[in-house]
Amino acid sequence: MSELATFAGGCFWCQEAIFQSLRGVEKVVSGYIGGSTPNPSYEAVCTGLTGHAEAVQISFDPSLISYGELLEFFFAFHDPTTLNRQGVDEGTQYRSAIFYHSPEQKDEAERVIRELQQSHTFDASIVTEVVPAPRFYPAERYHQDYYRQNPDKAYCRATITPKVAKLRTKYAARLVR
Repeated sequence: MSELATFAGGCFWCQEAIFQSLRGVEKVVSGYIGGSTPNPSYEAVCTGLTGHAEAVQISFDPSLISYGELLEFFFAFHDPTTLNRQGVDEGTQYRSAIFYHSPEQKDEAERVIRELQQSHTFDASIVTEVVPAPRFYPAERYHQDYYRQNPDKAYCRATITPKVAKLRTKYAARLVR
């Protein structure tokens, strides 16, 4: 039985490229969550006025990859210490957030954050929000599977390719073959 995980960690293209490579992940959808505007467009979300974050919603098989493992990748591939910012991307739409789908996901997310804080994994405090998952709005079609379709675009080469290279080097055994 599949479960859902929903994470916001900056540009959804970056998050999508990481999660869709993992064994046990069945589907990754880029989209918008956490705001007040129904059916937002990319252009509207980019203004920062909708309240939505760029996010990925992940369908996964918990017998192959756990929610805790997904959290491990979430924290390994974005900076959870910068408020409303990831690299050059700035605004509330780029915030770090975990949108939980069950009390167990909430507990696991809070436990992982506590452990990361206590172990001083990051040089600054984690600012990741842990909030209930409201309605998720899939992004426009051209945002789906973006990196695989556009690996030669400048943003992809500069921002996503190094993350994918790190994933392949550090986590090769956990990737889809």
